[in-house]
Amino acid sequence: MHVLVTGGAGYLGSTLVPVLLASGHRVTVLDRFYFGIEPLAPAIARHGADLVLQRGDVRRVTAADFAGVDAVVDLAGISNDPSCELDPELTRAINLEGSVRVAGAAAEAGVARLVFASSCSVYGHGETERLDEAATLHPVSLYARCKAEAEARIQAIGAERGVTTTALRFATVFGVSGRTRFDVAINVMTKNAYVDRRITVEGGGRQWRPFVHVRDVARTIANVLEKPREVVRGQVYNVGSDANNLRILQLAYRVRDQIPGTEVVMAPTDPDLRDYHVSFAKLERELGVVPAVTVDEGIAEVHAALRDGRLDPHDRRGYTLKQYVFLVEVERTYAALALDGQVLS
Repeated sequence: MHVLVTGGAGYLGSTLVPVLLASGHRVTVLDRFYFGIEPLAPAIARHGADLVLQRGDVRRVTAADFAGVDAVVDLAGISNDPSCELDPELTRAINLEGSVRVAGAAAEAGVARLVFASSCSVYGHGETERLDEAATLHPVSLYARCKAEAEARIQAIGAERGVTTTALRFATVFGVSGRTRFDVAINVMTKNAYVDRRITVEGGGRQWRPFVHVRDVARTIANVLEKPREVVRGQVYNVGSDANNLRILQLAYRVRDQIPGTEVVMAPTDPDLRDYHVSFAKLERELGVVPAVTVDEGIAEVHAALRDGRLDPHDRRGYTLKQYVFLVEVERTYAALALDGQVLS
């Protein structure tokens, strides 16, 4: 199968792409490469002939970009709440209209399958515990609202134009990848405990979050791509593990227990409006997928990578908002200084 992965050099993509290649698929990565191509370096070295890197923007794709593609995995997007709020208009253009454009262009090109990366954050302020895929959505952030609307519009394109579309609502992802992020809860708490011996809990700490390891996400996507089309057509799946539903304060204590000497401090902030405890029964029942990596194993993995020097906690590229702010400043500086397309020469 020829699979095109948008955002394939990012946190999820840099784990998914090697999984797909190892399974015998050909892969095209369509990405702006805001964080570089280094996250894919091992895959390039090992599977170069079956991996194509295509610099592109989901806001500008056409059917030609999907010629000869059998399946699309749409991971592209601005990836956390603070980054989304930096420029709301840009966020909607990429996370909503860009994803819808990908689906439409893929359908025009005759692509058979599309997997859309959604988020459990669409549940927002959950009314009950064990929220399943039929639960009412209450997105409270721009990121989540874009994901919820994109889901609906992409599924409509699939139904109208014969594309097998599947929406995967990921729990909060954790763990080490080719481009590890330190702005997701488990990773950042572990980093703060290792670097500062201090974890600050925002929003009261009683809010629920579900968690899933990045390798389990990649495995689930690969599973969906290999299932018969009639099984996954038009379906929505929560991706995570019931056992990995935790309150934020519980998570902080889990990290503290693994990194001795860590202090847990409560910040005097307003209660977090995002509070969702999610059921993942459908994923296991219909696809036979049970995420394997526990929260404690993920904490240990990130801690070991920091301790061994495999992760640099000060690398700007590990923080989505910092990297975007840096790129905005680069663009402004270039616009101010460039003459005939040159800055120094």
